[in-house]
Amino acid sequence: MDANIASPAALIGDPTRAAMLQALQDGRAQPASALAWAAGVTAQAASNHLAKLVDGGLLKVEREGRHRYYRLASAEVAHAIEALSVLAAPVRSLEIPRSPKARALRDARCCYGHLAGRLGVKVCEALVGKDLIRPAAEKLYDVTPEGRRWFEDLGVEVDALRSPRGVARQCLDWTERRHHLAGPLGVKLLEAMTARGWLALETKGRAVRLTAEGAAALRERLGLSPGEEGEIAA
Repeated sequence: MDANIASPAALIGDPTRAAMLQALQDGRAQPASALAWAAGVTAQAASNHLAKLVDGGLLKVEREGRHRYYRLASAEVAHAIEALSVLAAPVRSLEIPRSPKARALRDARCCYGHLAGRLGVKVCEALVGKDLIRPAAEKLYDVTPEGRRWFEDLGVEVDALRSPRGVARQCLDWTERRHHLAGPLGVKLLEAMTARGWLALETKGRAVRLTAEGAAALRERLGLSPGEEGEIAA
């Protein structure tokens, strides 16, 4: 029997709910007030939309005392939103974004716990270019022995990672139209880079900022160097 894609598609297709789902793409939980602000609706309207997303299995809610926090229900939901973003992105998104916010998101952003945007793509391509990971079937990456040593040097034990969908996955970036590294390995890589001070996560939104220490580390370890407007060039 074919899957009933109409139900989740109808939920995602509403502009308000789509804005809320995109605001949660960084993997962090948010209160209803923050999601109402992101979608530009009242608190009451946000509550109604959030209830539908929870009932539809796209969001889950966590209670902390009197407060409720919402997050994406699974990585599959995040991948679906990212895939739809690829289809929906207008042609002009491939040009240099004009607003500082749009430019920051294209340069580097968090995509459900892993690094996306131009920086995420360049890091992934450098890992492939240095034969640390290799494209494999089923939109996966194989980690080479040299790659295992490279990740271990960052404190990431590749063999300790587990996932039924693969520990290193290819995720098509909606702004760059090329792949960045997703899956548990992508999550651990972002955590390691952040812990070392190479990246700074914005407190609001999905943007990620490359620090001076990070630029030096990526130059030394992957042969990447910062270019104009925050671009990372090989």
